[in-house]
Amino acid sequence: MIRNDALDLLPVRHAVPELLTALAERGTAVLHAPPGTGKTTLVPLALAGLIGDGPRRRVLVAEPRRMAVRAAARRMAWLLGEEVGGAVGFSVRGERRVGPATRVEVVTTGLLLQRLQRDPELAGVDVVLLDECHERHLDADTALAFLVDVRAALRPELKLIAASATSDAEAWAELLTVVDGGGPAPIVRSEGEGHGYEVRFAAPPAGIRPAHGTWVDPALLRHVAATVRLALERHEGDVLCFLPGTGEIARTAGLLAGLDAEVLQLHGRAPAAVQDAVLRGTEPGGRRRVVLSTSVAESSLTVPGVRIVVDSGLAREPRMDHARGLGSLATVPVSVAAATQRSGRSMREAFGTVYRCWAEAEDGSRARFPSPEIRIADLTDFALRVACWGDPTAEGLALLDAPPAGAMAAARSVLAAVGAVDEDGRATERGGRLARLGLHPRLGRALLDGAAEVGVRRAAEVVALLSEEPPREYGDDLAAAWRSARRGVDGYGARWKAEARRLERSAGEAAAEPGRGAGSGTGSGAGSRGEDAVAGLVTALAFPERVARAREQGGYLMVSGSGARLAEGSGLRSTPWLAVAVADRTARDATARVRLAAVVDEGTARWAADHLRATGEEVHWEDGDVVARSVDRLGAVELTVRPLGSGAEPTLVREALLDGLRREGLGLLRWSRDASELRERLAFLYGEVGEPWPDVADGALVDRAGEWLEPELSRASRRADLGRIDAGAALRRLLPWATGEAGRLDELAPERIEVPSGSRIRVDYGGGRPVLSVKLQEMFGLAETPRVAGVPVLVHLLSPAGRPAAVTADLASFWREGYRAVRAELRGRYPRHPWPEDPTAAEPTRHTSARLRRER
Repeated sequence: MIRNDALDLLPVRHAVPELLTALAERGTAVLHAPPGTGKTTLVPLALAGLIGDGPRRRVLVAEPRRMAVRAAARRMAWLLGEEVGGAVGFSVRGERRVGPATRVEVVTTGLLLQRLQRDPELAGVDVVLLDECHERHLDADTALAFLVDVRAALRPELKLIAASATSDAEAWAELLTVVDGGGPAPIVRSEGEGHGYEVRFAAPPAGIRPAHGTWVDPALLRHVAATVRLALERHEGDVLCFLPGTGEIARTAGLLAGLDAEVLQLHGRAPAAVQDAVLRGTEPGGRRRVVLSTSVAESSLTVPGVRIVVDSGLAREPRMDHARGLGSLATVPVSVAAATQRSGRSMREAFGTVYRCWAEAEDGSRARFPSPEIRIADLTDFALRVACWGDPTAEGLALLDAPPAGAMAAARSVLAAVGAVDEDGRATERGGRLARLGLHPRLGRALLDGAAEVGVRRAAEVVALLSEEPPREYGDDLAAAWRSARRGVDGYGARWKAEARRLERSAGEAAAEPGRGAGSGTGSGAGSRGEDAVAGLVTALAFPERVARAREQGGYLMVSGSGARLAEGSGLRSTPWLAVAVADRTARDATARVRLAAVVDEGTARWAADHLRATGEEVHWEDGDVVARSVDRLGAVELTVRPLGSGAEPTLVREALLDGLRREGLGLLRWSRDASELRERLAFLYGEVGEPWPDVADGALVDRAGEWLEPELSRASRRADLGRIDAGAALRRLLPWATGEAGRLDELAPERIEVPSGSRIRVDYGGGRPVLSVKLQEMFGLAETPRVAGVPVLVHLLSPAGRPAAVTADLASFWREGYRAVRAELRGRYPRHPWPEDPTAAEPTRHTSARLRRER
């Protein structure tokens, strides 16, 4: 029996007629409905004609999370007074509950993508509703882009709805313009706000350190736990508390020990029994509940009994080091949109209260929306999907954000290495098989190739371990975790067994590689390898860049070039080679932390990472000299090294020497005083006159090495040879001989200037401005300052003892205004030297007054 009383309470019911009209007229729409209004549960029923008087249709609803899929299906079935599997069913990986009468099927967006790639027309489906588009999950963005293509090219009659709980509906409407060219898709808004809620800010105490990586200040968790206790004291109902990850959930649960309430931990890996208990609600007369949850409860879930939300203000986002193939999680402030979603959980059944564990002043500085996953995540799976779709660059797809070029290049490199795409980036036959497995391409490669080596069942079991990381209590040894999962009766063990069976079926159905017999279970060593070796081989196939060899100084070096370290006390620490399954490296870490790894031998490492193997000469500048050697390596891991001596390739040696000059400077050459002064003169002319005078800065000279350091550079083989090159003689090769300007060097920037006394004084060009240091008496009679290349020199006037007396760039002004003071100060100290009252009319001299009189 349909529960009309419950349906009538859902505000979105008022928007349904407008939505149905929009679909009838345009075939597509954007539904904006705030949290708690019923868009996930009432709308699909109305679209399918299961309530109201609309036509009967088959509706596919896509949700971002498996838990949301199950919850939405159960809620809709309850509203119809039925069990799941009747008019409403669901499908997730490894579980399908639909029947002949099913009109609404709820699926994950990942499963929808697989269906689209198997059957782009979605035969039998009339309407697709993509829920929670605002969360910007990569699968949802991709599915919407594919559906736009399907409507445009294959099935214009297919109805498409993008549903969002936040205010970004216009962006989706513009995107859906592509469908029919008739302007943006209609936006249908539900004005209801559920039962409403109030927000209270509970700012943490001063001194809380910002989160980084997966680390969260314990003081913040203590504040969150205290806020939960306060909320229970002040308000009625259950508490839903949002935390960034399972570690924070477990620690906060410990801080709530002794609480007079049932504390439940809700996350994607929580046992099904716990998930069901959360969604069933409190039994009549039962204790109040505190549900500690990750973002899985942000949307599409109604947690019965919840009247209070406590929001830690933190969320987890993926980060990807594409160069090294290492992923990690970053703890970030929750976006405004996500905070709104979380708050909406409090008002699903009654007026709610929301405690936000941050200062109200910080509210305006938060990002409006979560980071689109396409910008920050590993794009290997995405790149394979779009390649199989026929658009390897994704340039023709209707995406709100284009995939970053660097991330796509890294993804295509991985796909090429596993044989999934050709040199043009288009999917190969093998790529199609990998896509149909419903696994990340790395894991698909490990399953198909591993099955040929160790047998289908064992390959499937290890890949199942890799597809969902085992609990931390299983340890960091993958083979030991495999044995624990096989024995385990916990929630993880049950999920692992189901996934292993699914993968075994998939691998058995997949076409074998030519000549490999994949799936037969009779590959090389299939029956002889022990479990440790099997775990290592399959892991190395999945992550060849993470094969790692022990370093002499401790830790490991991965083929990707990243350093890695095991936890203290790990049983793997004495292992010469590892295949790393799970590792992460935050921005503050110099090396990656190994979470899960398996033992491999060197032969397996070489085989699995063979496409990364290279043998050749390596000549480079290291520790102040040229190092030349022949190296056989797996990526960054050196297998064998042999010194080359004088047999190194000359062009490589030349490049290494140039690198040395870039790093350590041109001081490696032999610079006489004359050579250094020539360089200073040329630098002055380049700065004042410009071309054709050469730029003689280090970088410019290294760039023009072929013009002035040859043939000496090509004859050199080590640092000492550079030290024998006469830099001055080489530098003269850059003078503008062809134009004849080289002959004017001494005219424009003379080495010496003749002063009135007849002395030829050296000009110092080293300070950027030419300097003439000369005894004051030698300049008597000179009214104007000497110039070089039109620039007045800076005259350093010296005492008879050669000490600085005055500095001027305007001699005439000095004689008028400064000379008297200098004369008064120095003539008592140097009475034997002339100090005339009018220096402009005096005779210049290098000598004392007495000698000057004798010479007359």
